[in-house]
Amino acid sequence: MKNPKSILITGASSGIGYALAVEYASRDITLFLCGRSKDRLNQVAAECRALGAVVYVKTIDCGDKQLMNMWIQECDDKCPLDLVIANAGIGRSINAEEDITEHTEQIFRTNVYGVFNTVHPAINRMKPREKGQIAIISSIAGYRGFPSAPAYSTSKVTVKAYGEALRGFYHAKGIMVNVICPGFVRSRITDQNKFRMPFFMEAENAAKIIRRDLSKNKGLITFPWPMRMLMGSVVRFLPEFLIERILRQIPKK
Repeated sequence: MKNPKSILITGASSGIGYALAVEYASRDITLFLCGRSKDRLNQVAAECRALGAVVYVKTIDCGDKQLMNMWIQECDDKCPLDLVIANAGIGRSINAEEDITEHTEQIFRTNVYGVFNTVHPAINRMKPREKGQIAIISSIAGYRGFPSAPAYSTSKVTVKAYGEALRGFYHAKGIMVNVICPGFVRSRITDQNKFRMPFFMEAENAAKIIRRDLSKNKGLITFPWPMRMLMGSVVRFLPEFLIERILRQIPKK
């Protein structure tokens, strides 16, 4: 969508979500922002209001289906949503000695069900209007399961595939669905990484790329381009035994 006027962003209190809110903020824009940190949300809201946007904030857990459904309906009642960006996500380290069950449930609650809880009520509101745009933030890690981050990478594989499927499924309804797969971008997640991150990017630059490609309705937005080329080549052309050997060398989150 070229000029969305009413935009909802989850996980807007830091990283890409914060940068996207600031990137879109202007006098003719209404922003609905949510996150878990009230203080950080108020900070980004103040910055966006200074740029002229009308801003509403909500401290909420995206994993709560009922609360998310109510909040998105409230937002859409205030100002019909043009663009919804399901950005909220978490990344936590784990070693093989720990219980993977609880770890995986925590990751999926936000990274998978948080996306569902954002996308589904938004689509239900957009369908009668036959217009709107849904953007799902996946990751370059969504191209394949990574042994360095099993739950995180699998959560991103899941939402990548789901977004790609929804794009075709709702095309006839006039709803645009886009999947975004960033590489390493400055955020609270990457701040935890203790290894060198190739082609590292500032969140502000990532937000500009995302906004540009969403305006073109690009189905799969993957950046930076060297990471896109690298992951595309690894997944498509290398034999499985070699892929496994390479991926086992990636440092844990």
